[in-house]
Amino acid sequence: MEQIHQHDHHDHHGHHHGHHQVTSVNTAFIIGIILNAGFVVVELVLGFSSSSLALISDAGHNATDVFSLLLSLFAFKMMKVKTSDKYTYGYKKLSILTSLLNAILLVITTVVIFYEGFRRINSPVEIQGKMVSLVAFIGIAVNAISAWLFFRNKEKDINIKGAYLHLLSDALVALGVVIAGLVIYFTNWFWLDTVISFAIGIIILLATWNLLNESIRLSLDGIPKDINLEMVKQTILAYEVVKKIYHIHIWPISSSENAMTAHIEVAYKDIIAFNEVKQEIKHKLEHINIHHSTLEIELQHTAEDCPVRQ
Repeated sequence: MEQIHQHDHHDHHGHHHGHHQVTSVNTAFIIGIILNAGFVVVELVLGFSSSSLALISDAGHNATDVFSLLLSLFAFKMMKVKTSDKYTYGYKKLSILTSLLNAILLVITTVVIFYEGFRRINSPVEIQGKMVSLVAFIGIAVNAISAWLFFRNKEKDINIKGAYLHLLSDALVALGVVIAGLVIYFTNWFWLDTVISFAIGIIILLATWNLLNESIRLSLDGIPKDINLEMVKQTILAYEVVKKIYHIHIWPISSSENAMTAHIEVAYKDIIAFNEVKQEIKHKLEHINIHHSTLEIELQHTAEDCPVRQ
């Protein structure tokens, strides 16, 4: 009884901590959205007026950031929607689909930047280097502040990690644009604007690749990368009453919650003993990120277990 009581207390504590985390993440999303949306408007207006592809492509990239931050915030809100007869897990899976959509958006942005860059190679446009640098300098501040807001929780959820990666790569890209703008101002090497926009595209692709892989895997109900199947087996097999474990299925319910089902083979004489440690096993599984576990008991058939008929 004592064990079960402790387990409940742990659950309650975990829930409380989770609520605090979601609240701080909500604030981070809202601040990030406002800062980035304002910056996109500034970049677009000045990018078109100064004919800078680096600024316009960066504004396009920042616009997908705003959209992805909005999507992720929406996914977090939907994760709290109560379950129903039709959706027994609620809308938690939306958070995974959102991270997949975000990754695809970033890849599309890169393709557009490359296309526009190739078009410009043959006809370089005159650019006001000084202003390009100034705008990009503001970009470093906007993106660095936004990325810092997500830094603490980035390993807890794939959507938060996605947002953090977007913003961090933006800050690095803006730094590149500042340098290009200054070089253009002093040398009139207008082609450098196109080179920098290609570099932006490559940085975005590299930052997106892992996010895209992980999002596809989670969408296909693959095991999340922070869960080790062998470790899960060993955690359960550590109990003497467990003879065998098979039919293990582990899948993500949302971008931060995972579920598992498994068949556990137990000797007939150990059924009561297993039921006593079952809660403890589930508690240990929670520590390795499996929040909902269903353990199905299968009887081990041995000669001594079968009662002899008279």
